[in-house]
Amino acid sequence: MAPRISWTGVFPAVTTQFRDDLSLDIDATARVMDGLIRDGVSGLIVCGSVGENTSLTRSEKVAIMEAAKSVAAGRVPVLCGIAEFTTAFAVETAREAARVGIDGVMVMPSLVYSAKPHETAAHFRTVATATDLPVMLYNNPPIYKNDVTPDILVSLADVETVVCFKDSSGDTRRFIDTRNQVGDRFVLFAGLDDVVVESVAMGAVGWVSGMSNAFPREGETLFRLAAAGRFAEAMPLYEWFMPLLHLDARPDLVQCIKLCEHLMGRGSALTRPPRLALTDPERAEVEAIVAKAVATRPVLPEVGLKAAA
Repeated sequence: MAPRISWTGVFPAVTTQFRDDLSLDIDATARVMDGLIRDGVSGLIVCGSVGENTSLTRSEKVAIMEAAKSVAAGRVPVLCGIAEFTTAFAVETAREAARVGIDGVMVMPSLVYSAKPHETAAHFRTVATATDLPVMLYNNPPIYKNDVTPDILVSLADVETVVCFKDSSGDTRRFIDTRNQVGDRFVLFAGLDDVVVESVAMGAVGWVSGMSNAFPREGETLFRLAAAGRFAEAMPLYEWFMPLLHLDARPDLVQCIKLCEHLMGRGSALTRPPRLALTDPERAEVEAIVAKAVATRPVLPEVGLKAAA
């Protein structure tokens, strides 16, 4: 039987916090998670791309999962990203997530290897059939070079644990192509910040967001306005947000998002190598975008957003 899920709304791809010596700061990471929940986000994704998954050891990933489960305390669902070099390692991580009691996993294609379509499908199938947890499949061809096309997704429709598809290709037509082939078989999530409204219009019911780490209330409000079809109210907020959302589409998105988070007093800008700090001109560019956003921060329309206790 397929797992039942109620995943909707904004699920920030939570940043992982480090100390000055670049060791994992689990307490600071937990504070980031709690702050997001208190500001009304609908779920959390830990150990994703923005969480610097591939820069973490297995024990660090488990520690982050355990912290997320403890912090969320049932207030919102928590998913853990699985980004491993081999299918076997991905299966092991999925089993650790189940042991910890995480609500689901977000599985990326096997990293480093540029897989053929049938190999990508086989990787997903093996991981998903090895767990009873609900699985979100993650497509981000600009970053991971493996494209999870609608045909690959459709080939996995018989795998009951595969319940959700997150697309970061920027091609919102894929939501329609998938639905035309398998109807509502998969819950659809937007994955690229600067096409979120378009994605919602095409059927996405959730958004794995990078920039909502820095501006969670704005992100959740934008999503809810779009989901309610209140586009006349959504557009001014979207236009204000867009310079920030574009940062999610850059190769250095993690550094940009963590710097924004730091400027908003929500976390540290430190990233682990090979990710290095932004250059001075790049940092000045991001700082200027944030400064303008703060200076022109809009009054948010009412969408029933309530901070979590």
